[in-house]
Amino acid sequence: MDDFAYLDWNATTPLGEGVLAAMVAASQRAGANPSSVHRAGRLARRILEDLREKIAQVMEAAPQDVLFTGSGTEANNIAIRSPFVEARGVLITSRLEHPSVTRVAEALEREGRAQVHWAPVSAAGLIDVGNVREVLRRGGVRLVTLQAVNQETGVVQPVQEMHAECMHAGVPIHVDAVQAFGRMEVPLLGTTRTLAAHKFQGPKGIGAVVSSCGHRLHPVLLGGAQEKGLRPGTLDPMAAAGFLAALQERHRCRAGFAAQRASRDRLEAHVLSAFPGSEVNGDPALRLAHVSNVAVAGLDGAELVVALDVEGVAVSSGSACSAGTLEPSPVIAAMHSVARAKSSIRMSLGPGTTDRIVDGALQAISRIAGRPRR
Repeated sequence: MDDFAYLDWNATTPLGEGVLAAMVAASQRAGANPSSVHRAGRLARRILEDLREKIAQVMEAAPQDVLFTGSGTEANNIAIRSPFVEARGVLITSRLEHPSVTRVAEALEREGRAQVHWAPVSAAGLIDVGNVREVLRRGGVRLVTLQAVNQETGVVQPVQEMHAECMHAGVPIHVDAVQAFGRMEVPLLGTTRTLAAHKFQGPKGIGAVVSSCGHRLHPVLLGGAQEKGLRPGTLDPMAAAGFLAALQERHRCRAGFAAQRASRDRLEAHVLSAFPGSEVNGDPALRLAHVSNVAVAGLDGAELVVALDVEGVAVSSGSACSAGTLEPSPVIAAMHSVARAKSSIRMSLGPGTTDRIVDGALQAISRIAGRPRR
């Protein structure tokens, strides 16, 4: 992929140094089912428990409060559904959230389990904390769910302020840290927090829910006793070994994301210059250094994604979990309008984004901008 400019690190990241080696080593010595009681199974189980203890240490939690899942999406589903299993109530969220949050909220409302309050969002890309405060004062709220970093704009959300409001009201808060962990210093706040290994150069297919002591979770799936019955299904020791290696390399990964600011700004400035009238989505002062989301003037975002792909540049027009649909980004639509959402693209860089890759992307953007438009 030397001639391919991968600018979609928010969708997923390539495996980091040492991660693949750790997974290969695990496959050679721990290929058994970690639920089996024989020696080979116990060896596989040890890898899982080592990872559990390390995550607990990093997240300042007890090992028994770390639950493994198959993805960040599954982790969010468990964390958000759990408070509404035994009682109905209000769920506070916003249209800034990942589809694994908004779709669950919609489903809970259809099922009659929750009344969803969709908090307003600003053009800067922030949830309205004052509005949430007012709803909390009315009572009846069973959960507030908030992402730490927006997946499309890179805007950092007011987790500490929202956590303080929830604690004052005695209401649990779920923090979706999938796009934040391994990319910034994440506040260790939240009744539940979710992670996904592939967002910080770990393997796909494994994530985790980290809970506060005593907080009760309920299964989304049924069928086995794995993970204390909360997440039935065989866990992969190879994926766990890769998750552990990525966790141990998270500081290097985070530095790699932070170092992309100059390259991100070069790309962004070039798009704004090549397509006059284009605008940045999200407050530039509030976002992480590696993300740029631009409403490109006079173009359809999905068509521009295809045109760039033909030129050997990978970008996106929304969350990867919404790919393949005709729906414009709900995030940008909530911040601005559906029309602006339809014209927007996201460019996200990472530790492996070199000057050569950025130069290639700049040339591709120039070629597309120089073509006659319909």
